[in-house]
Amino acid sequence: MSEERAPTASKESPPQERTQSLTDTKRSIALQATNLSRSFGDVTVLEDVSLSVGRGELAAVIGPNGSGKSTLMEALAGIRAPDRGTVTITSPTEATAERRAVGYLPQRPLFRRGFSTRDTLEFYARFVDDTAVDVAVTETLDRVGLSDVAGRTVGSLSGGMTRLLGLGQAILGHPSVLVLDEPGSGLDPAMVERLFSILRSLADDDTGIVVTSHNLEAVEKYADTVVLLDRGEVVLSGTSSDILASTESETLVEAFLTTVQGEERESTVRAGQSSEVNNS
Repeated sequence: MSEERAPTASKESPPQERTQSLTDTKRSIALQATNLSRSFGDVTVLEDVSLSVGRGELAAVIGPNGSGKSTLMEALAGIRAPDRGTVTITSPTEATAERRAVGYLPQRPLFRRGFSTRDTLEFYARFVDDTAVDVAVTETLDRVGLSDVAGRTVGSLSGGMTRLLGLGQAILGHPSVLVLDEPGSGLDPAMVERLFSILRSLADDDTGIVVTSHNLEAVEKYADTVVLLDRGEVVLSGTSSDILASTESETLVEAFLTTVQGEERESTVRAGQSSEVNNS
């Protein structure tokens, strides 16, 4: 498999400097979610969650298993409507006709195993712009580093390659906003690094990106802002530096454990909140 061609973070300004510049300058908002709430029966999964993502911003949502991250991603992408709250996607006015609004990658993307990598992207590209499929697919294969395996069937791809294929499907049509649910799940450290470097380059091309991830080292290195979701609520948000300072932690992993486990070191598997808990 060829080496990733997308720019890596080492070629950009250091994460701390980039985060500071994005924080200090007024960005146009790409995605705005306000007071999102969602319940399944008597279990509350999201409770008044609000966040915004600017153009050119890479925002990471972290949290324990079962904290509501996937439900939040579905709401942001328009896959599942919230019970309450609103999601607004703002496309850049100068490119509204050329860019799709949202690209979405679910946690478990499914593709036809007998299709080739190129065939798969061509199938999805026709839903976005039927007039320039070949060009769009070639550019996308190159962007995600799959040009050398374009002719291989999906069933023969490694897990990492399949994740990159999912990312390729999501970025077809140059969406203004990317919503990615655990794109690095199950990947080795080298592939995680590669994936996040691609996301960084996409954000640097003026795409607003929100991604869920348990790879906290990559999040700390590449994300401009971090949102910690626990029991369906936002408990911390800000730059990695902000979060480390507020929790008096050395790393984002330490901040995560301090916040979601506390002194009792409780389980980090969440099962939502019952209506009895919410009303107490």
